[in-house]
Amino acid sequence: MGSTDSKLNFRKAVIQLTTKTQPVEATDDAFWDQFWADTTTTVQDVFALVPAAEIRAVREESPSNLATLCYKAVEKLVQGAESGCPTEREKQVILNCTRILTRILPYIFEDQDWRGFFWSTVPGAGRAGTDELDDDDGARPLAESLLLAIADLLFCPDFTVHSHKRGPDSVENMQSIDSCEYIWEAGVGFAQSPPLNYIHDLNRTELLRLLLTCFSEAMYLPPSTDTGVLNPWVTFFCSTENRHALPLFTSLLNVVCAYDPVGYGIPYNHLLFSDYREQLVEQAVQILIVTLEHDGGVPHRPPSPSSMEEQEPTGPENLFVNYLSRIHREEDYDFVLKGLARLLTNPLTQTYLPNSTKKIQFHQELLVLFWKLCDFNKKFLFFVLKSSDVLDILVPILYYLNDARADQSRVGLMHIGVFILLLLSGERNFGVRLNKPYSVHVPMDIPVFTGTHADLLIVVFHKIITTGHQRLQPLFDCLLTIIVNVSPYLKSLSMVAANKLLHLLEAFSTTWFLFSAAQNHHLVFFLLEAFNNIIQYQFDGNCNLVYAIIRKRNVFHQLANLPSDPASIQKALQKKKKSPDVISRTSSQETVSMEGSHPAVPAEPGTLKASLVAMPGIDKLTEKSQVSEDGTMVSVPKSDALQAAQSDQSAVAGTSDTESNSGRDNEDVFYTEAEMERRRLSSASSTSYWTPTPDWVLSWKCKLPLQTIMRLLQVLVPQVEKICIDKGLTDESEILKFLQHGTLVGLLPVPHPILIRKYQANAGTAMWFRTYMWGVVYLRNVDPPIWYDTDVRLFEIQRM
Repeated sequence: MGSTDSKLNFRKAVIQLTTKTQPVEATDDAFWDQFWADTTTTVQDVFALVPAAEIRAVREESPSNLATLCYKAVEKLVQGAESGCPTEREKQVILNCTRILTRILPYIFEDQDWRGFFWSTVPGAGRAGTDELDDDDGARPLAESLLLAIADLLFCPDFTVHSHKRGPDSVENMQSIDSCEYIWEAGVGFAQSPPLNYIHDLNRTELLRLLLTCFSEAMYLPPSTDTGVLNPWVTFFCSTENRHALPLFTSLLNVVCAYDPVGYGIPYNHLLFSDYREQLVEQAVQILIVTLEHDGGVPHRPPSPSSMEEQEPTGPENLFVNYLSRIHREEDYDFVLKGLARLLTNPLTQTYLPNSTKKIQFHQELLVLFWKLCDFNKKFLFFVLKSSDVLDILVPILYYLNDARADQSRVGLMHIGVFILLLLSGERNFGVRLNKPYSVHVPMDIPVFTGTHADLLIVVFHKIITTGHQRLQPLFDCLLTIIVNVSPYLKSLSMVAANKLLHLLEAFSTTWFLFSAAQNHHLVFFLLEAFNNIIQYQFDGNCNLVYAIIRKRNVFHQLANLPSDPASIQKALQKKKKSPDVISRTSSQETVSMEGSHPAVPAEPGTLKASLVAMPGIDKLTEKSQVSEDGTMVSVPKSDALQAAQSDQSAVAGTSDTESNSGRDNEDVFYTEAEMERRRLSSASSTSYWTPTPDWVLSWKCKLPLQTIMRLLQVLVPQVEKICIDKGLTDESEILKFLQHGTLVGLLPVPHPILIRKYQANAGTAMWFRTYMWGVVYLRNVDPPIWYDTDVRLFEIQRM
């Protein structure tokens, strides 16, 4: 039968399903087989031939037909998983059922009354092979049968894996197969790389797409911070009920980390061959990030590596999380880190032939995966920081941050990049690694400079703060916290980076900026803290920064003499009305950008974006640790005074330097961005609107940590001025030479202890990650558009 005929038959069956008012019997195989008999459909055909309106119509008007269609499709998958699909026709039936379920499931999830349907047990629904199974097995909920069948089919010889058959007559029994021998790719825990087979890759991709659709029920529930709510599909699939959990986890991780999009380095290769492996890698990384979820808020203590052999189940119930947290061999860490670095760097590779190399699009999923690796496996985090390999992750992240800074549809990417750097910056080794000279020169729209990776980080952060879009302001605290965390370890900043830091201080310490929001002065505290760390702990080698501080000394004097009388406050706020710009774009000597770079651009009109929930404030995101003499970190308890201040809203003025208690830190309240915008506007017009008072200014002005810098200026300014007069100098290099050999030993106040603000997980960040990750999955699955135009509740889809 020709392909058009069979498509017509399929379409006819769909129409019959919607128009038949009478329920069709489950035993009417002639009718149901029309849905999966066709040999030539693709998943795109199924999406075209089964319109959304018709699925909803069947759901409302003939629910029993929709129920039977789901049963029958699952039944076929269960049969295929038992038989191993020896014939081509059986393989085709499996693929067609997979596509139909992928099409229908989102419409089951969007209706609250249907959500429990897959979890109900179905007595006598003509279930496949029930006779051979134990009685209790026969009553499995449909969801469980479906998930177990998908798992079996992902290790089905000659369908999704290579057959290990010895002779022509031997058959591999699906029930006794040891799937650990059929892992898809070499890497963690598996040494053989099976030959590539694009048919297997295609079949795996279709099954993983259905699996991802099963897991996507999460998209249809509104955001909530109740960490106890787990996704039942993920919970079951990643439990001991799934005998393939370990080989599948290993297959997914290895397929992702072993993937090399450039292939054999032949230019334009990707235009000649459709890369089936890339589609598989995309689905694999998406499955990994959505299955690796915390067990209801219980902090996970990964068991010791030796427990891999123990019989007792230890660690998280979710086996994917459990296995991830127990990876411990150095060569496995190396394989994973090198693989992720290679993929993250791929979109940055410049070639002289336009479009000659393939550029992957799934960097956001890779960043979430990297985040989860560091979060669930602390030893992996330490491995990453142990060598300068961490810089192979840092440079692409800085590239993405810089590239996305003007594009409001990529604000989620900005957040994940900054969170990863915040997490890394809590470890001393990260600051130390940043001293490595930066010589790669990825074309970026930033000033040209010669220096280290620390200089690169500062220059990019400055660019984000001064030329990013308005919606990035909540990230300023995080960006500066990262700079403070690494500052005690920075051996020598370049002149470009030193000037950028002083430009930020200049911009943040204008009276109109300081007085225009209750939290803005925190940014000044962060910068002063970073300067103090460098002066106290890295004075030798930082003559560029010292020189920049001397040149801009009036900024520090102005801060020390900040006016706090009502008239000055009013005057500053009038200024603000005239210049609504966040930060002066001038006064920073903008230099020529790097050759070959493209300017950061806003989103194209019509771009879709998924909304995000609000982030907790920096004091909820981090906890303070003090670095003691021997370099170990000791957690700093929040002082009682601070807690009193936080409980007493009227004392909002008295909170310490960077402790905030703005309303956005209320962890149990989650607003979508639109709602937050409405609240901002209504609060602006209401009387409760915050206004700066003289008492408020004085309450934090007296805590500005200016002593060290004032002492430095007191000692060095007269000496520098004397040199200039004596030698008639206007030449920087002589002054720098003098500062380089100068010393302030014994002249500065006693060094303060180093304070590091380490990222700490909480319900708020967990919720943010879940929302962001599912938003990415939604937007990246466009062919076919699995969730498009369904009623998702976890986020809002907005058109730019």
